[in-house]
Amino acid sequence: MSNQQLLQQKIKNADEVASLVNSGDTVDYGFGLTQPDLFDEALAAQKDRLTDVIVRATMTVKPRRVIEDDQEQAHFEFQGWHFSGYDRKKSEQGLASYIPFNFGEGPEIYRNNLKSDMLVLKTSPMDEHGYFNFGVSNTFARASCDVAKKIVVETSNHMPVCYGTDNAIHISEIDAVIEGDNAPLFELPSAPIGEIDKKVASFIVPLIEDRSCIQIGIGGMPNAVCSALVDSDIKDLGIHTEMFVDGMVDLYEAGKVSGKYKQTHHGKIVYTFALGSKKMYEFIHKNELCVSIPVDDTNLPENIAANDKVVSINNCLQVDLTGQVASESNGYRHISGTGGQLQFVRGAVASKGGKSFMCLSSRFIDKKGNPVSRIVPGVTPGTVITTPRTDIMYVVTEYGVVNLKGKSVSERALSLISIAHPDDREQLHQQACENKILSKKHW
Repeated sequence: MSNQQLLQQKIKNADEVASLVNSGDTVDYGFGLTQPDLFDEALAAQKDRLTDVIVRATMTVKPRRVIEDDQEQAHFEFQGWHFSGYDRKKSEQGLASYIPFNFGEGPEIYRNNLKSDMLVLKTSPMDEHGYFNFGVSNTFARASCDVAKKIVVETSNHMPVCYGTDNAIHISEIDAVIEGDNAPLFELPSAPIGEIDKKVASFIVPLIEDRSCIQIGIGGMPNAVCSALVDSDIKDLGIHTEMFVDGMVDLYEAGKVSGKYKQTHHGKIVYTFALGSKKMYEFIHKNELCVSIPVDDTNLPENIAANDKVVSINNCLQVDLTGQVASESNGYRHISGTGGQLQFVRGAVASKGGKSFMCLSSRFIDKKGNPVSRIVPGVTPGTVITTPRTDIMYVVTEYGVVNLKGKSVSERALSLISIAHPDDREQLHQQACENKILSKKHW
């Protein structure tokens, strides 16, 4: 039977596919832009016949009907590998639960620990060889396919076709194909770059050398670093990252990225998922420069460290005076997730000539309008530690950059107090003395 004949045989509408879900099933929705829309609506519409269905997803970019139409969770339980702003709000309402993990371990967690009764992914339409491309999210899609009892794709002609490895599935492996609504892909606006972001970037960029291999996270500060690199005289950068962002397109177009000195994927931009603007989606579409690979290939520390001069740049929410970093929760309020932060910190530090930067503003403004220090004697109760103090290298605020490697607890505290907001330093010093974080010499 030809691929086209197989396709015609397997095309079903969303209601037909949703009818295959049974009570007690676990249904995987995929990552970010690869979450299905028509299927989600159809499954929610059939909620009254279902109980105890677990829906797993990552970084939801638009409202999910299985959540919105089941406010009492009488039918569905929604679980997320990493929270978007939407997921965060649903968690605060008790309608979503986070699954802790290191991003790069995702494929093996699926293969060794999870069951999946149905996987539904948004993909590109079938190509001439019978393949559906995973598009902007390679991540752990192939591992999810290997585990799922039923595999369904919901196609979109807006999904970029991304070259790489393990980033497509053949029609012969698929149980059903839903022809999607072909709505334009969600676009994530670049976070605005503020004066604090620019100041933080001004401390980082001079420490980045020619021929470095960079990983940059999401947000205003990483955007500011990209912008500052565009305006610098740096050259021959490589990119090995988990998330492909708009700033990387800017770096390439400014002639800053060659990849000539990478030890792995020579000359290529390597990533595992992308989220950003239409311009960026068009850049990665059928672009042989860009290589989409599974997240264990991008994120396991030994794979990161295989390149020289790896530079990892990430945001965080809070740093205590010993160097513990909190990046995913504020107290018991879950905000995002561990993601690949810890793995990239470790991979960068293990890399020959590598550097890891943890960025944060010295303060934030709370709901009452009061300034609050992000550098603290101890993290807020309930706050999750994302990166242990033993792993931290550079910490950067708008007041400076410090390297914590090799420093005692007293030395760390003094260094971190030196880059806190000037109005907070005296109190931090006093708290450090009271809690014996500083040795007697510094009381």
